[in-house]
Amino acid sequence: MIRLGVNIDHVATLRQARREQFPEVVAAAHAAELGGADQITVHLREDRRHIQDRDVELIREVIQADLNLEMACTEEMVAFAKQINPYVVCLVPEKREEVTTEGGLDVGGNQDAVERTVGALKEAGLTVSLFVDPDEEALLASNAVGADAIELHTGRYANARTEAQRVNEFLAIQKAARTAHELGLRVHAGHGLDYRNVARIAAVREIEELNIGFAIVARAVFVGLTQAVREMRDEMLRAREAGGLDL
Repeated sequence: MIRLGVNIDHVATLRQARREQFPEVVAAAHAAELGGADQITVHLREDRRHIQDRDVELIREVIQADLNLEMACTEEMVAFAKQINPYVVCLVPEKREEVTTEGGLDVGGNQDAVERTVGALKEAGLTVSLFVDPDEEALLASNAVGADAIELHTGRYANARTEAQRVNEFLAIQKAARTAHELGLRVHAGHGLDYRNVARIAAVREIEELNIGFAIVARAVFVGLTQAVREMRDEMLRAREAGGLDL
């Protein structure tokens, strides 16, 4: 089985564009649950450009699905995570000027800071995942700092311009998933995945969970969020049940 985490940041982005009270992020979380989401994913950024603290608090109170809190390695975010007690914390890099997360966390280059953050979160009883690029160095560093899981950045695969490039990026993800699994890390993946490219990634047996946001929210404009989530979940399950795909 493979789990689907639905990132609802983009619902908050729409709300914040006009500083309105709607669309309601909690309602979006409920709609995603109805569509079969196993997990609700939110990224509480330091600049609070979309998801707000109160959104996370309300979602944590009312949803039945698991909560995945994406956040930067800062003392402020660690304190907030301890207060909220989500199902899992995923540490991600942040740049204020970026539109969306542009790459994986540089665990090796910031090992002391990441290790302190992971240690503080695990001491509070939280499960910690690191959002990393699909390369061996990042996986070894993630294991060294004590992470419970990694989320493989699938952006290069999703944005590949040719089929040859896409296959190469897929093979890198597949290899990284197997390496992470052998290291004893739980394997998740996400970023840029949509209804056309998700099948290959979902078919990788070592990957336990996909976190997908923009494609689902965009599809929801036409069919509603519950149906959009249901369609994505169906795509993932068909790929997993097929037991692998031809390249």
